[in-house]
Amino acid sequence: MAAHSHNAALDSFTLDEGLWTKVRNIIVFLFLVSAAATAAGFFLDPKQFFHSYLAAFFFATRILLGALFFLMAGYLAGAAWNVTFRRFSETLVTCLPYGLILFIPVALGISELYIWSDPAFVASDKVLTGKAVWLNPQFFMIRAVIYFAIWTFFGWGIYRNSIAQDVDKDVKHMHSSSRYAAPGMLLVFLATSFAAFDWLMSLDPHWFSTIYGIYIYAGGGLASMCTLILISLGFRRAGVLKNSITEEHYHDLGKWMFAITVFWTYVSFSQYMLYWYANIPEETIWFKHRFIGSWLTVSKFLVFGHFLFPLFFLITRKTKRNLSTLAFMAVWLLTMDYLDIHWNVMPKLHPAGFAPHWLDFTAPVATCSFYAFFFWNRLRQHAIVPVGDVRLYQALAHHNL
Repeated sequence: MAAHSHNAALDSFTLDEGLWTKVRNIIVFLFLVSAAATAAGFFLDPKQFFHSYLAAFFFATRILLGALFFLMAGYLAGAAWNVTFRRFSETLVTCLPYGLILFIPVALGISELYIWSDPAFVASDKVLTGKAVWLNPQFFMIRAVIYFAIWTFFGWGIYRNSIAQDVDKDVKHMHSSSRYAAPGMLLVFLATSFAAFDWLMSLDPHWFSTIYGIYIYAGGGLASMCTLILISLGFRRAGVLKNSITEEHYHDLGKWMFAITVFWTYVSFSQYMLYWYANIPEETIWFKHRFIGSWLTVSKFLVFGHFLFPLFFLITRKTKRNLSTLAFMAVWLLTMDYLDIHWNVMPKLHPAGFAPHWLDFTAPVATCSFYAFFFWNRLRQHAIVPVGDVRLYQALAHHNL
């Protein structure tokens, strides 16, 4: 342990001013360019804009929700191995309140996105008439505020405890975070599931799936793990934390990436298999829409790109301990995750087949860089490692068997 601690002492746990300024300028540039292009899309093609934006908004926000899940899971499990990079997750979840700003275009586009927002159509549809108590614009927006309030309460509660522990080194803050995490695991999962029902599943309001929330959150967990790997590797490339986040930590992050890939596939296939086996039209119609035209090609590609390729790529120990291959797979799976969200949203707009639009590229850059700006500013304000955590030296000495 002494050797690990000595090497880690060579690391700086604060952001260099030059590095902070350089990255901030890149983030601001990306946001301004992508936001301007995305805004132009609103005037050129409003319907495409709202659908592309919804996919991008959900993709970016789900990364933060995945980080919140693993943050709470770590506290509940008493994990020590993740302490050296835990501050990245803590800082990511502090960006959740700003998601309400990103939600504004979704709220403004309700009439373009959701057919249940049309009172005349609802009145002529018995199924939607029965769901109108839940699916109506006013309650839809109220629920969105509630979701963000729940996520913010638990995310910021854990973050404040961690920052306070940096100052006084008191373990009471760690125990307090565990108390946040216990009910938080349940309430955050429920809020995320209902958000998935509201924002994505209700695009086709006649369809329903009780497993949809788990399927969506599993993808968010995978996307957050990939993001965490890329952030850590980015710091390593800049010469920061290269002795504190070691090959041993990356190995475990690779294990998680592998495990969640398998779990996401299990949940996705379970949803498909149970509905297809029952062969009830109102249940299978959602999948049928994704088997039409070139959407069938996308569906098959997701089986390969989101499951088979990463499964065999990450199954070996050597691959998970190679930082270059790990970075490649993190980028690959983030791309697959966005394609999966696109596959959930776009068949409603383009039922005949896959029809990528330039807004599908600018919108995710805009939403991700928006969150990245607040993440980067917040990260600068405190040590980038939880220096007050009593398990820090245990994390620095972490070693895989």
